[in-house]
Amino acid sequence: MKKHPLKPLLWLMNIVIIVSLACGGSTPTAAPAPTQPPPPTDVPQPTEPPPPTEPPAPTVSPLLISSLGDVERAVIQIEAEGTFIDPEVGWNVNVGKRGSGVIIDPSGIAITNNHVVTGAAILRVWVGGDTSKTYNAKVLGVSECSDLAVIDIDGDGFPYMQWVDGTINVGQQVYAAGFPLGDPRFTLTDGIVSKASADGETSWASVDSVIEHTAKINPGNSGGPLVDANGALVGINYAIVSETDQNFAISRDEALPIIDQLRLGKNIESIGVNGGAVYGTINEDPISGVWVRSVASGSPADNAGILPGDIIYMIENEVLGLDGTMADYCDVLRSRNSGDTMSVTVIRWSDLSLWEGQLNGDEIELTGYFAGGGTGGDTGGDTGGDTASLPANCLESEDNYGYMSCLDDSYSIMVDVPLEWWDVNGGSWTWDGDEIGVAISAAPSNADFFDYYDAPGVFFGASATFAQIGGYVQFLDYYNGTYLDGCKYSGRYDYNDGIYRGKYDAFYNCGGTGGFDTYVLSAVPIDTPTAAIILVIVQVPKGETTIVDTIWNTFLVGDL
Repeated sequence: MKKHPLKPLLWLMNIVIIVSLACGGSTPTAAPAPTQPPPPTDVPQPTEPPPPTEPPAPTVSPLLISSLGDVERAVIQIEAEGTFIDPEVGWNVNVGKRGSGVIIDPSGIAITNNHVVTGAAILRVWVGGDTSKTYNAKVLGVSECSDLAVIDIDGDGFPYMQWVDGTINVGQQVYAAGFPLGDPRFTLTDGIVSKASADGETSWASVDSVIEHTAKINPGNSGGPLVDANGALVGINYAIVSETDQNFAISRDEALPIIDQLRLGKNIESIGVNGGAVYGTINEDPISGVWVRSVASGSPADNAGILPGDIIYMIENEVLGLDGTMADYCDVLRSRNSGDTMSVTVIRWSDLSLWEGQLNGDEIELTGYFAGGGTGGDTGGDTGGDTASLPANCLESEDNYGYMSCLDDSYSIMVDVPLEWWDVNGGSWTWDGDEIGVAISAAPSNADFFDYYDAPGVFFGASATFAQIGGYVQFLDYYNGTYLDGCKYSGRYDYNDGIYRGKYDAFYNCGGTGGFDTYVLSAVPIDTPTAAIILVIVQVPKGETTIVDTIWNTFLVGDL
């Protein structure tokens, strides 16, 4: 700091006076009075400090969903095309099943369910309900037990969602978003969280804790988001119990730690199968396990030699699926590291052969037969027959591989049906309690076949009584109204196989999933049209025309 100039000026004046006295000079005159020096011009004057500047506002990406009205932009519909084997219907060749998903990163990272994508050859994606552009996607990682999958959609710059902050409470308003029933039009339903933590055990997953909510979901909502009123992600929808109108989503707290690993390309609690727990009996012997619908190439299951249509009976000597859920299967996987060697026993459903080997080890080998299947072996009960015992009045078809030829109880009619349709009834055809003819019904479950539009099966009946009352067109008109309630109508077509002639109605998008086709055929014998009215109803998964053709080519009516 500069010193004030007044002080050295006074000091200089004193020196002048003293020097004059010491020399003995003349009498001094009075010194002029000092004057105030002008203020310095080079000292800056104090100024008011500038007001503090506000910190810059955080930037929000225009791609981030921040309102309920924008949720659709980040929701995707997924079609997973591949070849699968279902316990109910057998082979589904190059079929596309649809589910939903949600984008969580603008680069195209999205979440869906494992059961939507695993084992598929092709993934097609439509974003925000826009069907004019189809994207391909690849699977980054899956968790069979948590039923979660992360996929990467080709491209970038996608709208995306973030997870909700704070606790998820009972009574909280939530909304289920997605594309149910295979419909490309976006659907949003509302409800509340009815249980913040519910049991997540199902036949296809084993989630420790899930959200139960009242926002209605349907097949096809799988993998879609459950969101709050601000469009933030609360959970991933994955299950519904239609009979009790319960809806379930994998919660944020359960999903986040797993998704973080799946994004890195890791598979969690998985051996590479798309499957579900099954339980039943064969020759009165109980059978259970995990039915394999498809196998991911290069996975531990694939390397072990497990095939679609196999039942994983045991892992590490633990029998699986006894309670109809994946709990035991997933508990074993959670007790091991992903690369650990584990013993595995497989039942090959096509011939009930037993195969044993290892996951991450030795490939499985034939060791015997289960409960009467095959021609020998050391385990699995009675091994005395060439094939598993078939239902009464049924024999393995000589003309159609994978089918059995079945007669009704009176041996009046016959038809070939898939071997997997074990529930066969050859009793009378009744109408309003009266017996009006003969019939055969066959399905994996006749109860489901008669109750649901999306359960496979066949009804084949012949009636001499009805032949005297009306024609086959009247039959079709009656059943047309029945199936219009649960299906979409394709049209009515002529039928003539050289032995029988008539007409059939074709329906599609049947049932809750919209994944089934139904054919209702009514015909009469060409040579004796008044001898019998024939009714054949077939429900099959979408595109399974081989089953329909085989049934139509083999049904025969004898003397009634």
